[in-house]
Amino acid sequence: MVTTRNWLTTAKTLSEALPYMQRYDNSVVVVKIGGNAIGESLTSFAKDIVLMRQIGINAVVVHGGGQKINLTLDRLGIESSFIKGKRVSSPEIVEIAEMVLSGHVNKQIVQAINTEGGQAIGISGKDANIMVCEMAEPELGLVGIPKEINATVLRDLFKNGLIPVIAPIGVSEDGTTLNVNGDTAAGAIASALNADRLLLLTDVDGVLDKKDTLISRLTPEEVESHIQSGIIQGGMIPKTETALNAVRDGVRAVVILNGKTPNSVLLELFTSHGIGTLISHSPQ
Repeated sequence: MVTTRNWLTTAKTLSEALPYMQRYDNSVVVVKIGGNAIGESLTSFAKDIVLMRQIGINAVVVHGGGQKINLTLDRLGIESSFIKGKRVSSPEIVEIAEMVLSGHVNKQIVQAINTEGGQAIGISGKDANIMVCEMAEPELGLVGIPKEINATVLRDLFKNGLIPVIAPIGVSEDGTTLNVNGDTAAGAIASALNADRLLLLTDVDGVLDKKDTLISRLTPEEVESHIQSGIIQGGMIPKTETALNAVRDGVRAVVILNGKTPNSVLLELFTSHGIGTLISHSPQ
């Protein structure tokens, strides 16, 4: 039963969020959602994205989908090889990756956002040459690193009230399809748009110290120091490196947060404390 107290609590929450809503009006926020977060949390995530658009935030969603690629490769009996934890992308594997990311995962997210009242449009980095790449390490095969981002197309979508949902499939200057790391793609897109925020949703709360306590704020210098000392290790290293590159290239701040937390995006953007690790040059 809804009581007066419930309504008062809701009204108080909205009132406290108002300054943050005003602060982000007409800003750009790029959100990277990993394949692990696409599941039970997708409906909550979609509602967050729709609300962001409704209050005037230009939202961009970049997604991964590595687990679904693995399942598809296993089902087809296609073996993968890895170098230092990175998948070698043969032409056959890139074809499967594009099919899974652009054809399945992308549309799943688009449908979820549209079901909640948004107007999402699914694209990949190949569309309109949004993400032109150069080859990464040769031994990794058809893996790309973003070189040029067509930000004009994305801004045109904003003007029409659309929410771009981007699969991390890029194209080389000679037209070759390339597989791109999702975090790397999101960082490059956020930098090209001079985004106010890049949110990297993962399956942990953020950067943790040696006692597994969340570190709420870090400067780029502190990130580098923590990588050297071993506080930041494993899979968190590439995420923080993406954050470093983004803040150096014009993104105001990057936040690494747990995408499995209900309404994690709203909690990060519209509360005074946030819920993840914020990385920036100065206090935000």
